[in-house]
Amino acid sequence: MSALFPALRDRSDQPALRFGAETLTYEELARAAGALAVRIMGAGRVAVWATPTAETAVGVVAALLEGVPVVPVNPRTGARELAHILADSAPAVVLAGAGDELPPGLAELPRIDVETRVPHFSPLSAATAFAGGPDDPESPALIVYTSGTTGPPKGVVLSHRAVAASLDALEEAWKWTSEDILVHALPLFHVHGLILGVLGPLRRGGEVRHLGTFSVEGVAGELGDGGGTMLFGVPTMYHRLAEALPHDPALLRALTGARLLVSGSASLPVHDHERITSATGRTVIERYGMTETLMNTSVPVGSDPRPGSVGLPLRGVELRLVEEDGSVLTAHDGETVGEIEVRGPNLFTAYLNRPDATAAAFADGGWFRTGDMAVREPDGYVRIVGRKATDLIKSGGYKIGAGEIENALLDHPEVAEAAVTGEPDPDLGERIVAWVVPTDPTKPPKPDTLAAHVTALLAPHKRPREVRYLKALPRNDMGKILKKALPGPPDA
Repeated sequence: MSALFPALRDRSDQPALRFGAETLTYEELARAAGALAVRIMGAGRVAVWATPTAETAVGVVAALLEGVPVVPVNPRTGARELAHILADSAPAVVLAGAGDELPPGLAELPRIDVETRVPHFSPLSAATAFAGGPDDPESPALIVYTSGTTGPPKGVVLSHRAVAASLDALEEAWKWTSEDILVHALPLFHVHGLILGVLGPLRRGGEVRHLGTFSVEGVAGELGDGGGTMLFGVPTMYHRLAEALPHDPALLRALTGARLLVSGSASLPVHDHERITSATGRTVIERYGMTETLMNTSVPVGSDPRPGSVGLPLRGVELRLVEEDGSVLTAHDGETVGEIEVRGPNLFTAYLNRPDATAAAFADGGWFRTGDMAVREPDGYVRIVGRKATDLIKSGGYKIGAGEIENALLDHPEVAEAAVTGEPDPDLGERIVAWVVPTDPTKPPKPDTLAAHVTALLAPHKRPREVRYLKALPRNDMGKILKKALPGPPDA
């Protein structure tokens, strides 16, 4: 297998990374990562204190060059979760910025401060930087921990093969080249921000500009006047951009001039799709992936707007929908709901130290059970309707995905945020409950009004039977709604 970063061999003066005021060319990145790779040579695993900085990017690239598995650590991880991650992954050393204060547990590990400015190559550093990576493409590249919603987080082992296969499939789907300049502000401890958002541009030989923290002004500056061509974000970010567009000419110019706008990690509401496209003429492309599979599908670049769809399977990815008994669904009718199963070179190797969980995650034939529920349109496009554990509602004999009801609710002008869950019902089996953040908290929409609105857009059996009002929905760092953190029923 070729090295993950062939552009490092050229050692050019083309910009590779920009974090705020700091820019590293490919020559400078090669020197910094090569020097660090020498220092971690032979380490079993390294933890990286994954702040949104150039030090994180250099640390990860160095470890991948040397063939040392990387464990990215979320700086906001709680003490109990951090203790579990360290005990489970047993890193030999932690890489961090010189000024970073590490929490207990990490602070006790041998520490190497990452330098981004290394004046010259030593012969050993140069040999390491351009050695071409590990000989075995199946060797672990990263161990990324899941969110742990059903127990302690599991370490997902991602191979060099999986990373390369997923990024190269996106090269084709997004027409991604070395001329592209990617702008984003995503955290660097997960797949979207780190693998797609940093390793992706570096594999293509292009440039990534990280904003540090998200702001409308930052996007307008780097994407517009800065000449950016691509923007990666999550729905919360695109919602804020959509809100700002009517009042921000600089943002309007920036988004209009971008080649590619990509949203992921959760479904982008149709209303935000429509507002951005109406103002800029640009379509926000959605893709579908997860830690265990990296990227599975994407709406192809240049296609017509497909709000609510995550597109078609990427090159090399096989995708099918299955019933609860494992039987394969063949319907492409946009209505029949099944669980997504995938297989291909993008899949993870195993859950670290969890052979039981690894075996349970796969069906016969190497198909990975994603836990995501979806329908397929007649042209093969995939539309996700929710998670099997929290978003599949069985009501009145129907299988209903919470996601499509949430999108319908968000289409109502008096709804700012919405989540949909199912609760036990003696008559229906489960009743549909809508959790709504009103646009105007002093004048929330009436439940009957919202039920009629959903019925008009979808079908009567998909209407909410109960509406509960909140000031805000609980969300994680990526903006995903945490449904298990919603309050219980009023009489619970």
